[in-house]
Amino acid sequence: MLEQGLVREVLLAALSKGGDFAEIYVEDRFNTSIEMIKGKVEKTLSGRDYGIGIRIFSGLNSVYTYTNNSNPLNLVDVAKKASIALKGIPMNAKIDFVLDPLNTKHTVRTNPKTVSKNVKVDLMRKGFEAAYGYDSRVNQVVVNYIDYTQNVLIANSEGKFVEDERTRTRYTVSAVAEKNGGMQTGSISKGSGKGFELYDEIDVSHIGREAARVACTMLEARPAPSGKFPVVIDNKFGGVIFHEACGHGLEATSVAKGNSVFAGKLGQKIASDVVTAVDDGTVLNEWGSANFDDEGTPTRRNVLIENGVLKSYMIDKLNGRRMNMPSTGSARRQSYKFAPTSRMTNTYILNGSSKFEDMIQSIEKGLYAKYLGGGSVNTASGEFNFAVQEGYMIENGKITVPVKGATLIGTGVDILNRIEMVSDNFESGEGMCGSISGSIPAGLGQPALKVSEITVGGREEA
Repeated sequence: MLEQGLVREVLLAALSKGGDFAEIYVEDRFNTSIEMIKGKVEKTLSGRDYGIGIRIFSGLNSVYTYTNNSNPLNLVDVAKKASIALKGIPMNAKIDFVLDPLNTKHTVRTNPKTVSKNVKVDLMRKGFEAAYGYDSRVNQVVVNYIDYTQNVLIANSEGKFVEDERTRTRYTVSAVAEKNGGMQTGSISKGSGKGFELYDEIDVSHIGREAARVACTMLEARPAPSGKFPVVIDNKFGGVIFHEACGHGLEATSVAKGNSVFAGKLGQKIASDVVTAVDDGTVLNEWGSANFDDEGTPTRRNVLIENGVLKSYMIDKLNGRRMNMPSTGSARRQSYKFAPTSRMTNTYILNGSSKFEDMIQSIEKGLYAKYLGGGSVNTASGEFNFAVQEGYMIENGKITVPVKGATLIGTGVDILNRIEMVSDNFESGEGMCGSISGSIPAGLGQPALKVSEITVGGREEA
């Protein structure tokens, strides 16, 4: 992507006016995005993004700049200007690169770039037809398809020089059902760090039908009660509640500055004994996996919580300096336009020993959250709220009527300690996560969990 001699020259220029560490990040990315509404392609975008980011540290201070002009004179000039802006102490550095050859674990059989748009549109139409034909009450269906192949080069003044290739594809169907003026939406996605071979492994018609089923089920649902109840949160995308309510609070982005309820608690009990959670960027071809993070550090499996005890944070290089701790391979960014910081990769609560049926049977009155929707969290306080996309009442140990409009409200610390049972039915899900380094693909997942009590915001008194 760039010759070693030029990379070395740019890094030396970045240190010439001040700084003790310099890094260059080169990205060459090929994107495809297609949107289908009511069976017709309404929007399609394909193209190439190319750019170079330069970052410099001086102690705990940093400066970041980027350009999409790879002319050697321009790169050296940009690096020198960034060095001046940092106002550090000039260094006479010598940089000897140690090449880390790419030995990819995440093999891609069919690069999406080689597949015609017509084939991709045909797949989208299958999902549309399955959703639209599910029920006469379904009056709108939107199908979104994305894929990209991202090639990166990362080098720094410590001698790091790595290259990586990441391929991802994702398919989403959203269905709207309407009856007597009321409307409900169901949305189902599947994403992977695989190539187009993903579509040999998944059934897009099933995704369409499932989205329509959720919308139609919730259309007939009664308003959810409000109050404090035991709640069973199902697997797959149910892991978003841990991702948002707890995972962000374990990122060094907030921990290093003391802006997290989990800061300073390594080795302390922060969760129920039945909770073990990991962040693992090495899971083969998973949505959030890569060979290296966006600072060139090999990804790894980080045990965050073990039997309720806080074992690790997710740490990037700059925040590692603030914390006097090494990187955990957790630095991520949306593109060359963003400086990296600590972010989750694939964040999971691991299997327990309970059975889903036993969880349900143990509850006299509560809520079963089958699919969660969007939510928000304050990492400083851990306070969160999440919409329940598909929910049901649990009454006398049985799942009964569907309910709509439920919201789960609480704090990460509280919910971690109130998890009473963890089942053995782990499955993963996928989402997009936004933070100061942009929007990135983040894997998540869990087995079903029973929480002894969560505040449920609903439309009716309990």
